[in-house]
Amino acid sequence: TLSLACSMRKMARSNCLIRRLHAAETIGCASVICTDKTGTLTMNRMTVVDAFGPAGSDDWFAEAAAVNSTAELNGDEVLGNPTEGALLRFIKERGFDYADLRGKNQAVRHWNFSTETKYMAVELASGRMHLKGAPEIVLEKCAFVETGSGPQSLDPAGRTRILDKIRSEQAKARRTLAFAMSETPADPATASELVFLGFVAISDPVRPDVPAAVADCRAAGIKVKIVTGDTGTTAAEIAREIGLDADEVIDGRDFAELAPEAAQTTADRVSIIARARPDDKLKLVNLLKAQGEVVAVTGDGTNDAPALHHADVGVAMGLTGTAIAREASDIILLDDSFRSIVNAVLWGRSLYLNIQRFLVFQLTINLAAAVIAFSGPFFGVAMPFTVIQMLWINLIMDTFAALALAMEPPTAEVMQNPPRQPASFIVTPAMARQIAATALLFVGVFFALLLAWKRDGLDKRELSIIFSGFVFLQIWNLLNVRAFGSIKSMLTTPPHNPVFFWIVVGIAAGQIAITQLGGAVFRTTPLDWQTWVAIAVATSAVFWAGELHRLIRRLRAKR
Repeated sequence: TLSLACSMRKMARSNCLIRRLHAAETIGCASVICTDKTGTLTMNRMTVVDAFGPAGSDDWFAEAAAVNSTAELNGDEVLGNPTEGALLRFIKERGFDYADLRGKNQAVRHWNFSTETKYMAVELASGRMHLKGAPEIVLEKCAFVETGSGPQSLDPAGRTRILDKIRSEQAKARRTLAFAMSETPADPATASELVFLGFVAISDPVRPDVPAAVADCRAAGIKVKIVTGDTGTTAAEIAREIGLDADEVIDGRDFAELAPEAAQTTADRVSIIARARPDDKLKLVNLLKAQGEVVAVTGDGTNDAPALHHADVGVAMGLTGTAIAREASDIILLDDSFRSIVNAVLWGRSLYLNIQRFLVFQLTINLAAAVIAFSGPFFGVAMPFTVIQMLWINLIMDTFAALALAMEPPTAEVMQNPPRQPASFIVTPAMARQIAATALLFVGVFFALLLAWKRDGLDKRELSIIFSGFVFLQIWNLLNVRAFGSIKSMLTTPPHNPVFFWIVVGIAAGQIAITQLGGAVFRTTPLDWQTWVAIAVATSAVFWAGELHRLIRRLRAKR
């Protein structure tokens, strides 16, 4: 709990707000991240780079962009949907006042955008209806095309030319948005005689830190899947820009129609689900979980709440996410960046490693103390440690050491390992070997002292040396345990954790004070400085043994 709480605080400084305590650790064993594209992989800075329509259609386009929108501009700041804001800025740069156009064209009915329909529409008091949305959806509803001199019939060849131009823009990783209208009232759900006005290409650059973050995920054995409402062509180009495999792309509607067995195979294989709907995201999460994957999923909309809730770790967007999405999530990204998700994985893995380090330290001391306490009477030492001494040893072990190791910062080395299995036992074989070897060394030191003194019973000075030596062995072992999970030398690793340093100094100072001043309470007697130096030097053997072991591992790794 202490480790989880400390990690929660530090993860919040890395733009990851933990809403549920378990998520701080669970995110560390994520094996798949299902992420949105807009705002997570990209910067969510929408800019209209080009508009494609007939000559003389600027007035129609400006009216369509102004009235069929819920966004506002406050200077250069967009209030509302970033895509709609980009459209408003575009017509403003061309001399149109969107507020004036809205005032002249009063809206009487709205059809809001949804991930199911992929369009939004508005009916004006004049009877005119404006529609905007996904180009392939809008084109299906159009029988005419605006030419600048009036509508003309949209023949198959003209439809093909428009689609080819749209795909050309999408291949440049641009979002495309098409516009259509009807001079008379029409229901967009059933309309088929609309006039196609044109389309815009919108750029949203990739976040600069995302390619490196994706590379970190791949090195860590984490699969990244993009689930987006954009077309497969646009999403595939973004995937290539960030270094993600873009060969396996499926449309959301096709994914929804797959048979159960085919869906299982596709869920594991696919890299991108394009034109996705919330049900597609939820289906993907459930399929991946059924395969034993630990799934982290991002979302920002109200409809994303089921996927966020069912994922092992739901990650909501803090800047653009709805209140319902945030409520259903386990983690909130304060900057909406994919890099922050990877940072959360780094912290989660480091948190688990810190807990393992504490267990190595604690179980080593427990094992050594138990063996010494039980075997002491058989060698003429009725009570190697008194109850008060054991309380001090346990205070070091359960409180100070826990705090010192819980505050250890993350290390990049943990991102070079594959995700751990959630059901795996927390004490690994490597931990068990280190616990047994170190405890055996502690016990060996105790028996070496007994053999050196060679007599029945020990006086108070000798018992003080055993007590102090045992605590100093803990101090040196704490430095070793800090290196658990790494092959780096602790002599060259900079002390990024000042809490650890001060706790080590505090334990050493506390032990000296107890021995020198404890008297009858702690069954100790003061020791001279030469003895203290001898204790510190002799017990450091456990640290040097650890350094030797890490050196051997580094040499093997180089070979």
